[in-house]
Amino acid sequence: MQERLNIAVFVDYDNIEIGVKSTLRREFDVSLALDALKERGDVVAKFAYANWGRQEGATRQMAENAVQMVQRIPSPRGDKNGADINLALDALEMAFTHAHVNAFAIVSGDSDFIPLVNKLKEYGKTVFVLGGKAFTSTILQQNCHEFVSYESLLEDGDRIVVQPMPDRRERKEGGDNKTVVKDGRERDKRERGQRPAPLDLAQAMPLVERALQVLERRAVQPQLGLLKSTMLQLDPAFSERAYGAGSFSDFVEKLKKADFINVSGSGGRYIIERRGGHGGPERVAPKPEEALPGLRDVLETHRMELENGVPASDLEQWVTAELPNFSLPKYGFQRFAEFLNYAQDKTVVRTEPHEEHGLIVYMGAEFYPPALPPAPTEASLPEEEEDEPQPIVEGQPTIFEPNPPPAKPKKVASRPRKAAGSGGGNRSRAPRKRKPE
Repeated sequence: MQERLNIAVFVDYDNIEIGVKSTLRREFDVSLALDALKERGDVVAKFAYANWGRQEGATRQMAENAVQMVQRIPSPRGDKNGADINLALDALEMAFTHAHVNAFAIVSGDSDFIPLVNKLKEYGKTVFVLGGKAFTSTILQQNCHEFVSYESLLEDGDRIVVQPMPDRRERKEGGDNKTVVKDGRERDKRERGQRPAPLDLAQAMPLVERALQVLERRAVQPQLGLLKSTMLQLDPAFSERAYGAGSFSDFVEKLKKADFINVSGSGGRYIIERRGGHGGPERVAPKPEEALPGLRDVLETHRMELENGVPASDLEQWVTAELPNFSLPKYGFQRFAEFLNYAQDKTVVRTEPHEEHGLIVYMGAEFYPPALPPAPTEASLPEEEEDEPQPIVEGQPTIFEPNPPPAKPKKVASRPRKAAGSGGGNRSRAPRKRKPE
């Protein structure tokens, strides 16, 4: 029998609150997160980290849900990662001192928690990450045991209100970054009690087939619960609700009706089998990375506007107008913010959350390659060191002769001296005087 999970919940309130507000345009509700975690085990400890002096409205709901509020006092120089460090230290301390706590839930979308998640898994703890798919790092989503998206917790009747953007240009200058929010049109994009369109079932089939292949290699009958746990091992971010199913059994029924799989059995003891390509629909779903080239073209076209940042809604309008065949569900995204989150992990864009105006989008690091190093000059080249003569030790073998004899001077052949007054070879010599007899 599987061991019951005792879950300790750690909430990075500053991160989750600004993420939900900037992408979903609503306030974070901690009760939704706790209810989702209670479905997976017993919640035995609850902590939330923030500067609660600035979050007076949130303290009430924390108290109503018996969440222990840990005060984070910012230093005069600022401590952007102060809550992250406190949360990580407390989580590791609980892992060492509370043996009965065998599961941890990190409510945040910050990729800085990846080392903490890996360390908790190293100590044999089950790790859940709860955050928004639109702002949680995809690396963090893929490295936990199960990722619970905050969007999937919203009921169909919940209303997500998108506030209209201001009609004037606002510039906020502070530090090194400049945020320019501009819009001359009043947007009337409101999601009134509606969820985004569900993803195409073909998007889920590669994961379903991989999980079925794993179970076949293990010689295990692929039942409902075992199939879902295997799919979560392969992709912790999987959620049947993204495909319009209220439960995993509903998701399997949808696959069966679409002739993707064969299902046998009844009474909740279904056996799922692959169709093996016999009569099933042969639809190959595009991969998420295939949506990036079109986004790059749009970014290059509006490079000047993006230099100072634009609202994500502006970029979405540009993509819709310039890429008529572009479809988010086609590439596995339900919201444009999810697509931007994926593109940010690929360094195509850079986003910054804004409490009033949502996400602000900038060009990613991909468009700003590092400068090439300067070419070396003669002055910067290192001087070649001349080899010093090796010392000769008496009695030690050496290839050099210790006392080479001095070089002998070369002999130069002497020439006969010419007589004085002798001229050239063509001159006649003076006749000699003969001696008297």
